Amino acid sequence: MKRELDIVIISDVHLGTYGCHAKELLNYLKSIKPETLILNGDFVDMWQFRKRYFPKEHIQVIQRILKMAAKGTKVYYITGNHDDALRRYSDFSSGNIHLRDKLLLQLKDKTYWIFHGDIFDLFIQYSPFISKLGGKGYDWLIVLNRFINKARMAMGKPRMSFAKRIKASVKEAIKFIGDFEDTAIQLAAEKEYDYVICGHIHRAQMRTETVNGRQVSYLNSGDWVESLTALEYNWGRWSIYEYDEADYEVVSPKLQVKGQHTENAELLDEDLAGHISTEDIFQQITQQGGR
Repeated sequence: MKRELDIVIISDVHLGTYGCHAKELLNYLKSIKPETLILNGDFVDMWQFRKRYFPKEHIQVIQRILKMAAKGTKVYYITGNHDDALRRYSDFSSGNIHLRDKLLLQLKDKTYWIFHGDIFDLFIQYSPFISKLGGKGYDWLIVLNRFINKARMAMGKPRMSFAKRIKASVKEAIKFIGDFEDTAIQLAAEKEYDYVICGHIHRAQMRTETVNGRQVSYLNSGDWVESLTALEYNWGRWSIYEYDEADYEVVSPKLQVKGQHTENAELLDEDLAGHISTEDIFQQITQQGGR
């Protein structure tokens, strides 16, 4: 039986890369029935498309999410730095699927500010300048981030992810994570938001701080490359979900109950009926990115 949830947030799936745990994510998605699913950036890793790596399990993740949307789940795809090519199409909606750069939600009189978080790479480095931009700071940072990425590519330098940049120094990683979280909380307080929810740094977290008398909660959904985590909201409370392989171990067919056979039959039908070729995936997304 699927777990019914109000909201699920996942980020940094990086479909199309060797590090993506698509099989595990597929198991998780099949086990839940959320009213709202938020994909908080770096869901598809468009930086790696030149490797033309997009196996069946990665396609099945996309199929599963499309099926969830068709059955009533509201899906928000929030852009990140590894899928920033989609930012030119922001505010696009089709049925239950919505593409956004950031999202504001109102839950129980609390305001939630949800975005990927890659802009903080620049904010932490250039905070005195960025702070002068005021309310438009976020949008300007997205433009600046895209410009820097294109400049690096033109010079033949790869666009490095945060994870790659910090591996050389644990101290640097710890400091960056602390600065990232503190910056998110500080900006949320200035905007009078109660919650700020990010991804990007691949570290699941829940913490609450008081800034100038205002209580702000910071949440991060982690990733599906290393930690395999998600944020879940149900019965008015947030929690961090951590994937455990033991929860999805297949029981001997002789011990399965009738309901399990029905579920397996449903999944088989879905895989056969909803097949999308790898070639189709590459053709559609690379065409979008090249426009």
